[in-house]
Amino acid sequence: MRKSIYTGRYTTDNDSDLVVFLIGMRMNKRFAVHKWLPVFKAMRGMIKELYMNKEELGFLSMENYFGLRTTLMIQYWQSTEDLLAYAKGEKHLAAWKNFNQQVDNNEAVGIYHETYPVDKGKYETLYRNMPQHGLGKAIKHIPITPETISARKRLHRDIKHSGAN
Repeated sequence: MRKSIYTGRYTTDNDSDLVVFLIGMRMNKRFAVHKWLPVFKAMRGMIKELYMNKEELGFLSMENYFGLRTTLMIQYWQSTEDLLAYAKGEKHLAAWKNFNQQVDNNEAVGIYHETYPVDKGKYETLYRNMPQHGLGKAIKHIPITPETISARKRLHRDIKHSGAN
């Protein structure tokens, strides 16, 4: 499926609090596939669950990145409470329990996460000639106007937008 390119300059509304959650895995021993592959596969079911239940879970969107040894997933959530509630959910707890049983004291695979609550008005975005991406996929994606022409203006605005997607 080809993503639509939004020609021109776009930004996002920044009138809501949100949470940026980074989570990833590092294959410390690349040939220990039997140790890191189950961790990698466990994410698939959770991602499906998140997208199928976005509104009730407070999940907004995500992006994935893969390196030679390390994966990174950037997730956007409506609130810390929503993220923490998901962490206590059945699918996540089962994956976490399985991970701990398989690799808790094994250095073949590592995982990490970082959580960043961000207050409304404290984030800024710019997308030029891009498909919806990052926060532009997670929250309202809007054309840049004279009121939002610079990063400084986007960070210090107190206006409501309507219309454009």
